[in-house]
Amino acid sequence: MSPDLHHALQLLERSLAYTRESLTTVGPDRTGPSPCAGWSLADLLAHMDDGLDAFLEASGGSLRVEVPRRPGGDVAALQTKACALVGVWSGRMPPRVYVGDRPAPSPLIVTAAALEITVHGWDVAQATGAGRDIPEDLARALMPVAHAVVLPEDRPDRFAFPRRTTAAAGSSDVLLGFLGRS
Repeated sequence: MSPDLHHALQLLERSLAYTRESLTTVGPDRTGPSPCAGWSLADLLAHMDDGLDAFLEASGGSLRVEVPRRPGGDVAALQTKACALVGVWSGRMPPRVYVGDRPAPSPLIVTAAALEITVHGWDVAQATGAGRDIPEDLARALMPVAHAVVLPEDRPDRFAFPRRTTAAAGSSDVLLGFLGRS
């Protein structure tokens, strides 16, 4: 396993551990709002389900550009898929993943998964009132990933515009601000 993929897997495992804790705060009522404008907690959980499916698919060396949205968001199913994600990416991996017709290095896909999983774990914690911060060391490690995968053309559709943070802001706040969250 290459050092880059090893580092990416460590980041993925840390993101999953953080998000697993956030998912324990989900109760039966999922109708309340999430930090994502216009999305309920149920919408967010369904999006997380789709995202995990996409990252599982990517482990096979290709990923469709459009992942169909379907009902989902069962917390137990999310946890099962998350465990499977680490397992499939820990095995023999292709050196690159084709996203549509564009190749991307496998470590970039794994770190993008870590970013997505972490930020949505934060979203879940906000939606449930748990208010868990992203650990500073995890947020610091994810900043270069965010800068690599969130491009200007992704705003405002996939990500909100960045929000300003203070000079005294920690890594978690800086990361969330870059991704348009406050």
